[in-house]
Amino acid sequence: MAFSEEATERWTQATVHPDMWVDTDDDPREDGSQPTGERGTLVDYLRRYRLTLELKCADLTPTQLAQRSVPPSTMSLLGLLRHMAEVERHWFRREMAGHDAPKLYWSDADRDGDWNGAVPDPAVVDDAWRAWRAEVAFAEQYLAATTDLGTLGGRGTPLRDVLVHMIEEYARHCGHADLLRERIDGRVGQ
Repeated sequence: MAFSEEATERWTQATVHPDMWVDTDDDPREDGSQPTGERGTLVDYLRRYRLTLELKCADLTPTQLAQRSVPPSTMSLLGLLRHMAEVERHWFRREMAGHDAPKLYWSDADRDGDWNGAVPDPAVVDDAWRAWRAEVAFAEQYLAATTDLGTLGGRGTPLRDVLVHMIEEYARHCGHADLLRERIDGRVGQ
């Protein structure tokens, strides 16, 4: 089966390097700081990947955010945002802090609710942003109060492993977000 669709022209806001999202001086991921030590490095990488996902979703309509990659995939930028809210919630709120927090989108009836429920409705988009930002804020507060990377979560998982896993999770999905965004409006950049 051949895939046919009108080609979208590729573009970037960067004026210096055409493979960048924006010029370095305008990049919110570049805050001028140099992290020190293992903890600082891990937290900074996680911060940068969170910002990357946010950038990839910026300035899009609910319809664009909910646009699926290619059939039969249910992946969309909105789905990624909902998925990462769920992942943040699981690892920081439930696993590390030990809270009894219900799942946001997943259920026994719909194990892919984060993806399947990513529909082009402004209320769904607002909820996804609110949930993701709340879970990121909780994680940041937890990290500010917990300096020992050896701190164990409920299943015995060290905080160090959770941070590495979160970096891996965001890195994987930011790669998906690159392709999804380019397909939606042609915008390119790392």
